Amino acid sequence: MEWRDHGILLTRRRHGEGAAIIDVFTEHHGRHAGIVHGGASRKKAPVLQPGAQLDLLWRARLQEHLGSYQAEPLRSRAAAALSGRLALAGLNAVTGLLGFCLPERAAYPDLYKQSEQLLDLLEQEEIWPLAYLRWEMALLAAMGFGLDLSACAVSGSNEDLAYISPKTGRAVSRQEAGQWVNRLLPLPPVLRGLGEAPDHEVAEGLRTTGFFLSERLAPNLGNQPLPEARGRFIDAFMRRLPDS
Repeated sequence: MEWRDHGILLTRRRHGEGAAIIDVFTEHHGRHAGIVHGGASRKKAPVLQPGAQLDLLWRARLQEHLGSYQAEPLRSRAAAALSGRLALAGLNAVTGLLGFCLPERAAYPDLYKQSEQLLDLLEQEEIWPLAYLRWEMALLAAMGFGLDLSACAVSGSNEDLAYISPKTGRAVSRQEAGQWVNRLLPLPPVLRGLGEAPDHEVAEGLRTTGFFLSERLAPNLGNQPLPEARGRFIDAFMRRLPDS
């Protein structure tokens, strides 16, 4: 069995004397692990860092086997990740959530492209949090928990949408919220792609996507807590807000 693909390295762990097992999010083969012989060596270890873009050749005797990788670097993101605290935290959040959410060997080509584009923005700290928020929405959608913010779930109107139902992920207008308003999640304009997306709105949007990640998606994945890396990214972002 053999295939070639591009991928984003999620994790690397030592295997035996000098090999490493890497877990990679590939464009056409999904999240897929394999052994890299010599992957723990001084020559290869610096290349095999989380977030790295790799050209991969996978081989195994049978499809269900772990198999081995030949991995060649296409793009290192180590320098970009070290450009600032927010960048490093952001990269770790992305690779952590992908490893947490994605089933093994299931292809998500659109999410792969969105993840690649997001990681290419690492050094652009001013736009990164907004790009990351949109990526979390794409991740939820790919996993079957997408938010429907096009119209009010009660009236069908697209006017004055101010809340999101925590049960359905659908928008609710201010007028229809009524007595349930305290049980609804906020719907900042940034989540609908409206307005100038100030940081405080992005923060509010991340609280909303965080709810659906932890309270809707995670229970379907064995009810494990979200990766701590996401929390560290949120903390790093919140520290740059004026009132933090």
